[in-house]
Amino acid sequence: MSSPTPLQWLSLVGIIWLQVANGTGSNFPVYSSNLKQLLSISQVQLNNLAFASDAGKLLGWFSGVAAACLPLWLVLTFGAVLGLMGYGVQFLFLVHRIPKLSYWQVFVLTTMGGNATCWINTVCYIICIRNFSSNPRVAVGLSTSYFGLSAMVYTALADAVFHPLSYRKAKVYLLLNAVVPMVVTMLTVAFVREIKSKDQRQSDGGFILIFVIAIATGVFAIFGSMGSVSNGLSSRSNMLGLGCLFVALLIVPWTTNFREFFERGWSGSRSREGKVHHLNVEGVARHRDMEFDNKVVVEEEEEEEEDVEMSVEKQQVGVGKMVKKVEFWLYFFGYMLGATVGLVFLNNLGQIVESRGLSKASSLVSLASSFGFFGRLMLSLLEYLSSKNKYTVSGPALCAILVAPMAGGFFMLLNTSKFSLYMSTIIIGACTGAITTVAVSTTSELFGSKYFGINHNIIVSNIPMGSFVFGYLAALVYQAGGTENGRCMGAKCHEKTFIIWGSLCSVSTLLFAILYIRTRRTLVEN
Repeated sequence: MSSPTPLQWLSLVGIIWLQVANGTGSNFPVYSSNLKQLLSISQVQLNNLAFASDAGKLLGWFSGVAAACLPLWLVLTFGAVLGLMGYGVQFLFLVHRIPKLSYWQVFVLTTMGGNATCWINTVCYIICIRNFSSNPRVAVGLSTSYFGLSAMVYTALADAVFHPLSYRKAKVYLLLNAVVPMVVTMLTVAFVREIKSKDQRQSDGGFILIFVIAIATGVFAIFGSMGSVSNGLSSRSNMLGLGCLFVALLIVPWTTNFREFFERGWSGSRSREGKVHHLNVEGVARHRDMEFDNKVVVEEEEEEEEDVEMSVEKQQVGVGKMVKKVEFWLYFFGYMLGATVGLVFLNNLGQIVESRGLSKASSLVSLASSFGFFGRLMLSLLEYLSSKNKYTVSGPALCAILVAPMAGGFFMLLNTSKFSLYMSTIIIGACTGAITTVAVSTTSELFGSKYFGINHNIIVSNIPMGSFVFGYLAALVYQAGGTENGRCMGAKCHEKTFIIWGSLCSVSTLLFAILYIRTRRTLVEN
């Protein structure tokens, strides 16, 4: 049986790079205030644009259908082109290269940019699951961990290359949102693909090495975020360090290739020695006995694999059956009232920072992004370690455990101190990132992987719904306390909003606990 091909690891490196570039919507809080001034729109209209970015996920199921019918490289490229058009046209409008756009045209273009994320994500998830079928949750978790680092990377790139002042941040970030995903897609489209292999068992060395590099990246990102708050680390040094760590991931396929070559050479030399020294009657008889024993073992393993496949096949649930299940609605609303609320908080972080009289919204966004990355990564590491011990914590249980601290984080924001703002941002960013990672594997855990591309995009449609409802309420509360120019200053601007968001997270914790109780027996049996 052949050892895993290094191309599988190379595809995972490409997916990680794509995930870093694909989080274009996460940097919206950095330039939202500047965009509001350039477009001369109200807070409610600005919130609608934040919703538009998430609204693209309502059409995300198109990418799932396309992935089932079209080559994955074409789906990936189409997603990059959508992003180029959605953000690129907005950039050309702001720099006066094209005629003036209406507000609703900007809304549609923002939706296109948000939908582009779904196309790229769908391809990344499918390839992770197919190329790493023996441990898909770890592979998906690692890749989505890097998605949480996007805001940090875009902020560092913007500061290092363009040094954007407050009055032109929107132009810089829209340009980066349009160009960076397309460039990374062109670099990776050749090797981000399904790699067929007879042996789908991945060696520990590859995952361990990626975890080591990822942890180093997370530590560097956190210190870089802290440095941007205290002006302790230059933006160019920050970007250079992150770039080196991303390139360092290429060590993984190279080392596995070298190891495979070494092991094959060693086993080949041993087999040649065996032919010289052990060609006797007793050796031949023993060899036949071993072949018979191995054949029995292989047959038993094949029977066990068939039983597992039949068990898994019973779990496969299409959209029609999925939406009729109570478990789907518990999961759907649990996610909406938990992780989606966290994403709404991050979308409004720019206005929250501004209302408290602080000027470094980008620093808070980078901090939330860095800890979001670490939250996702630590969850993936936990999954990897638990899989080695043949003990796995179910997705619903993890979601319940992660949403509970978010409720505390929102209530902590009622304290007006700067320390509370930073601690709450860290807690909410880390937990939100971790839940979005858990959600990918939980979908296949509850409803199977056969229809994953469509099922998961149906489930995450709660993000734009929650983004609109909860974000709209937050905008109304903010606007009610604002002045004639639409700005609101002081802790009262979001006080009611924090209470509502904290209460919603408490309800989400209860829903996930009920989901865990309902699915515990089924998941244990499977």
